[in-house]
Amino acid sequence: MLVMGGIVGSGIFRNPSVVAHQVHTPFLILGVWLAGGALAMAGAFIWAELATRLPGAGGQYVYLRDAYHPVVAFVYGWVLLLVTQTGGMAAVAMTFAGYFRQISGVGWSDSVIAAAVLLALTGINCLGARAGSNVQSALMLMKTVAIAMLVVVGLAMGGGTIHAARLIDRPLSAGLVGAIGAAMIPVAFAYGGWQTATFVAGEMRDPRRDLSRGLVLGVSGVVALYLSVNFVCLKVLGPAALDRTSTPASDVMRAALGDRGALWIAIGIAVSTLGFLSQGMLTAPRVYNAMARDGLFFERVGWISPRTGAPVVAILLQGIAATVIACSGEYEQILNFEVSVDFIAMALAAASLFRFRSRDVGAGTPGLYRAPGHPWTTAFFSLACLGIVASTIVAFPSNSLVALGIMLAGVPVYWYWSSRNPRPQKT
Repeated sequence: MLVMGGIVGSGIFRNPSVVAHQVHTPFLILGVWLAGGALAMAGAFIWAELATRLPGAGGQYVYLRDAYHPVVAFVYGWVLLLVTQTGGMAAVAMTFAGYFRQISGVGWSDSVIAAAVLLALTGINCLGARAGSNVQSALMLMKTVAIAMLVVVGLAMGGGTIHAARLIDRPLSAGLVGAIGAAMIPVAFAYGGWQTATFVAGEMRDPRRDLSRGLVLGVSGVVALYLSVNFVCLKVLGPAALDRTSTPASDVMRAALGDRGALWIAIGIAVSTLGFLSQGMLTAPRVYNAMARDGLFFERVGWISPRTGAPVVAILLQGIAATVIACSGEYEQILNFEVSVDFIAMALAAASLFRFRSRDVGAGTPGLYRAPGHPWTTAFFSLACLGIVASTIVAFPSNSLVALGIMLAGVPVYWYWSSRNPRPQKT
């Protein structure tokens, strides 16, 4: 549930139409989503092995720190706090607010609702990983039901059929390759987030066993859900209508059940966004906590509650930062350049497996999980991540430059913190 909750947000209810804007045949649309699923599975295999070799709290932060240099890990945490995590959470909270107002009819502003839900989830996760994970599991079950309802109702009552006379919508050319690359950006974003489950490895009973299994099973489940949703969207709406709409899930449910169906899926989307926020509140603060314990952030952020075992200050830091961004209304562009910096870190983290295997890190671990197909699958994943970064820079050059600037700004900040705390960086 933790792995799936980190992936499934509101994107799967919108992104089928974003993909259809770029490629226009069922073969290409489903093919792009299948390719994204294969990429996510390759990543899950890699992270499953990394989690068994280095099961400490902080996950990807720990892999980058121990494989390369603490500055690489710090820059990852820096961007996580300023761009990829808190900004994304703020945007999703505002999405939740819009659907909540539609469902409930309350007259509050989106910013007030977003702030309230962010602070509420912050408080719940301060009670400990068990409380946060229980809420996360319940929300993941609810949004899985919402997706299943969309699929079943769409298949049974939505009508339509998939016509696949043409496999591709234009001749094989650089233009087609570019369109596929552009379509992979929203797909990669929709599949992203499974790696955040590794952040809480230090609070699991048996992370070497449970995390590796959870990564593989969780990503497999999401691939099945996503392909099912896209199949239904194509069956009910067709590629042309899917291209024209910005609310494919609502259109499918309205075609099947009328306005009542659209209301039900609005509730499902609201629950889905809430589940994504819950997962982010549970996982990412473990990275800031690990940074503080390494002497690279405010010492107080490394405090662990003796009663709950939760990094309370780190959780509060993230919750307050996300709330401020949500209330400011200046976070929209963050989503446009989030992928560029996030996938650079993922490429580096995947490549770290080469270094850990060469050093035999964790090789004596009983029942050590080994990524299938390594080194080929690991090399494929790393290169594919860099390809997605390149596609993002081409599609959104100005936003990508801003994101890269924020990332590079973390380097002097790292040297400042490390000079203040000249103690061993690895814990």
